[in-house]
Amino acid sequence: MSDITYVKTAQGWLYLSIIMDLADRKVIGWSLGSSLKVKDTVVPAWLLAVNNRPITGELLFHSDRGIHYACDEFKTLLSGYKSVVRSMSRKGNCWDNAVAESFFKTLKIECIYHKKYLTVQQRLFQSLIILKPGIIPKGSIRLWDINLRKNLKNI
Repeated sequence: MSDITYVKTAQGWLYLSIIMDLADRKVIGWSLGSSLKVKDTVVPAWLLAVNNRPITGELLFHSDRGIHYACDEFKTLLSGYKSVVRSMSRKGNCWDNAVAESFFKTLKIECIYHKKYLTVQQRLFQSLIILKPGIIPKGSIRLWDINLRKNLKNI
């Protein structure tokens, strides 16, 4: 399952995309950056998820009907994995993504809303602390750091 949320800073918005394995409700792929482009949101989250949990059998990938998941770039990426079946919510059916929405609510209440971030860099740095091993599978921080440096160049 995948979804995207927005985080406000004094310098502008950050976009957090996650991919969650519903079997254990762990976030296995994610991306945080200052751009809403598919190559900066769902694509790096997907690649991290596949790196953290290689696909060994059939996989149902569910998302909402957002443009990030419906665009040709992401459809082409998923079609490269023969055992992946795409699933999208029906129009106006927000309950399908309730688990991801619940995760975002908890993350924002516990780690974001009670803090004021003056800069995008402060918010990104705090995310390194939040998205740490134990929540995110081992090895993700290294990939996060590569993605962080790439996104900071665009700020």
